[in-house]
Amino acid sequence: MIAGIDEAGKGPVLGPMCVAGVMMDEKKLHALSKIGVKDSKQLTAKKREALAVEIKKLADRYFILEISPAQIDELRKIMTMNEIMVVCYAKVLDELKPDCAFVDAADVIAARFGENIKKKYCHEIEITSEHEADKKYPIVSAASILAKVQRDALVKKLENEVGVEIGSGYPADPKTIKFLENWIREHGKLPDFARSSWETAHRLLEKFNKSQKTLVDY
Repeated sequence: MIAGIDEAGKGPVLGPMCVAGVMMDEKKLHALSKIGVKDSKQLTAKKREALAVEIKKLADRYFILEISPAQIDELRKIMTMNEIMVVCYAKVLDELKPDCAFVDAADVIAARFGENIKKKYCHEIEITSEHEADKKYPIVSAASILAKVQRDALVKKLENEVGVEIGSGYPADPKTIKFLENWIREHGKLPDFARSSWETAHRLLEKFNKSQKTLVDY
């Protein structure tokens, strides 16, 4: 049994992170390429959604771990983001219990990331940890698609709940920054689905506090 693991949403200031694992009998792995599975970033949202349905049918097992912004903020008080990723990947492995796994490395030193997962995982396992594994191995591409589709759905749900566009949730997205600025201006604080430990969040709050102070001084 071979597993692939990848994440979606490590870097955003808004919304959860999803870490997905897909496990299949190695004899069936060719079926993934046959249905057009590749790195989720190379696919349209519509194609990813259609493939996610097919992947779930083909997989012997799959598991998607959701980590909320509040959980990320709490964990960041005691560990780095890379350490959080290690814990999450190990948790997904624990749910699937494959014979070996291919993972998309979330550390600048790919091999170290794999070794750290092995230390956290309580069973013997062979792990191949590489950068851009989602482009090289269809089983990791499959996990990448499930993670991305799940996170996109959760972000869309948040958008529907607040009733305004929130963008992708990434700090580089102007829609996300505009949403946060408007929200802070109106509520005086971050929304509960923002990662308050993010530098972007600190900067926007500081900007708001400075403008408030100026008005009071005036």
